Amino acid sequence: MTISTGAAPSTHTTAGALFRGLLSGGVAGASLAALVVGAVVESVPLFITGWVLPVVYGLLLFLAGIPRRLREAAVEPSTALAKIESLEAVGGESGDVPVRFDLTVEPDGAAAFRVTATDGINLVDLPDYRPGGIVVVQYPPQRPWRVRIVKRPTPQWKERAAGAAIDSAPETAVVTEPPEGCAHGFLVFLGILLGAAVVIALFRTELFDDDTTARPASTARPAVSATSSTTVVTSASGTVTLGPGQSFLDPGELRQAVDGLTEGKEDRQALTVVVQERVLSVVFVPTGTQAPGFDLRSLPYERFPALVKDARTTLGVHAPQSWQITATGLTGPVTLKVTVTGSTGSASLDADATGKVVHRYPAR
Repeated sequence: MTISTGAAPSTHTTAGALFRGLLSGGVAGASLAALVVGAVVESVPLFITGWVLPVVYGLLLFLAGIPRRLREAAVEPSTALAKIESLEAVGGESGDVPVRFDLTVEPDGAAAFRVTATDGINLVDLPDYRPGGIVVVQYPPQRPWRVRIVKRPTPQWKERAAGAAIDSAPETAVVTEPPEGCAHGFLVFLGILLGAAVVIALFRTELFDDDTTARPASTARPAVSATSSTTVVTSASGTVTLGPGQSFLDPGELRQAVDGLTEGKEDRQALTVVVQERVLSVVFVPTGTQAPGFDLRSLPYERFPALVKDARTTLGVHAPQSWQITATGLTGPVTLKVTVTGSTGSASLDADATGKVVHRYPAR
């Protein structure tokens, strides 16, 4: 294959490559959307599809590429001499070390060209490779950028390398793999959008139907206090936001909010509960799963103000500005973590399901 000095590599992208870019983007977008939508609408088959789809697509791509790889393997590689312009070890220090070579390759009957290649060199053989040295290389005729160094050349090529002198090719003669081009990147992005849009369109009813007709309006937005607050409840989570001037440390405020979230569902199980100054967030156990949860009403909410006060005054946080209580039982009994944050950092303490402090993590 003749390569003209200074010729830029082709940026032409075939129709097949463009189609694969669009399809790959579609699979990526559909997989991500399936994972998110499956979790939101609690569809286990859809969630599993989000994991399986890219695996199946990758397997199909591998199988489809077998004929091309067999054809390429049947073509005898080109052998040539090359001059080492520079080299740099880019890996570890045991066994075969990955070394990045800058080479000037001089094919028989063709113009010399520059190429960068990374090859594994045994530690014992490293002293044999030095700038200015001549080595024997091979590469596919149609892909000269895939150069590899022949570690043990034939006696004929070894003799040629020993007596060869190669002039350095100019930097403008560098050969690299042709880029995919802007069209390919655009189609990948378009495929991601289309794949995600298809999944969302198929499950738009489950996503955007908040089931307001299945329960009274008072259940959709229950008032949890006499003053302003907002409650949003779905099958997966619940959130209560207090208005200005209110706090979940006020007497009875937190218990009222929890009663609003569990109204009509006495056995509501929670995965996690997070309480901040004006926001209560609950993640419920998905329906039909065996995930470990706890009764949302069982937490010692009346102890929360005292725990926050304890954390603010005993953990050494300077000028505490915010606090957060997180309740979880994913790995065993329910535990409470109280975190306070001040101008110089944060600190926390752990409490058990009764609100008793069991460990402190003071500020440093």
